[in-house]
Amino acid sequence: MAALRAAALVALLGLLPGCAYTRLEQPTLSVVNVEFVRGDLLSQQLRVRMRVQNPNDRALPVRGITYEVELAGQAFAHGDSASEFLVPANGGAEFDVNVTANAASALLRLLGNSEARPAYRIFGKVRLASGLVRNIPFDHKGVLNLR
Repeated sequence: MAALRAAALVALLGLLPGCAYTRLEQPTLSVVNVEFVRGDLLSQQLRVRMRVQNPNDRALPVRGITYEVELAGQAFAHGDSASEFLVPANGGAEFDVNVTANAASALLRLLGNSEARPAYRIFGKVRLASGLVRNIPFDHKGVLNLR
């Protein structure tokens, strides 16, 4: 029984370095291009070309990315990636995202807002295709300069 406990302890200690390895830094996202697909006054469908930067020392096999965008504290858009892709270690990759937005509502909010720098927030998660960590959340806040 004592030998079994010792073996279990050794196995557990052997996993600890792997736990440190699974700590992943948040990737950063930026918009490369926006293409209008279709829409009307209330809803617009966009294809957005995004770039993801991987600050980690291992490649990220991305199964998908889902996110939401808030503008001036209100929901503005949401989307998800259209296909799987690989982001190299300490590198970047580009991918397309299908986005549903309500630009008319956001424009009215911005026009009614006296602030020249309304806040935005983009948040969501990167879903990985393999590894011990399967989801990497991200949350980025900033301000738009409208003047």
